[in-house]
Amino acid sequence: MSLRPILIHPDPRLKKVAEPVARVTPEIEALADDMLATMYDAPGIGLAGPQVGVLQRIFVMDASREPDAAPRPMVLLNPEIDWSSDEQNTYDEGCLSIPEQYADVTRPKQVRMRWLGLDGKTHVEEFDGLWATCAQHELDHLNGVLFIDHISAIKRQMITRRMVKLKRERARA
Repeated sequence: MSLRPILIHPDPRLKKVAEPVARVTPEIEALADDMLATMYDAPGIGLAGPQVGVLQRIFVMDASREPDAAPRPMVLLNPEIDWSSDEQNTYDEGCLSIPEQYADVTRPKQVRMRWLGLDGKTHVEEFDGLWATCAQHELDHLNGVLFIDHISAIKRQMITRRMVKLKRERARA
């Protein structure tokens, strides 16, 4: 298991649609382990394949934020939403590929997702609140969409300029 570098916006790989995972292989299992380790280390609650330069439909998440909650690492391959609630929720979203930048994004409060697990079986689960927001945010990554694509053009441009500056500063360091 190793930590993988997280791509920082703007990067063209973050805007590409990821390819389906054909089947569970030892490479996919190792990728999932690396992604979970990278997510926890960052620290974050979700991480998608494209964020680590892997253009495959895989994401990991663990939105158990309460201090007394046991970790609940999840690996979702080829995830899709097959139902979403009419009720909406707004969260101050952030992203490991857009560090230290946040914006209010409104999404369905609940979603039902279907995905392939590392066990090779199809899983279905309804997510609510922060779990639902996280699942939708990560699914967006697999479709080349960033959370800033859900906000005004002016805010998006400001955040993008900050990220360009951050990347320049990191390149000099």
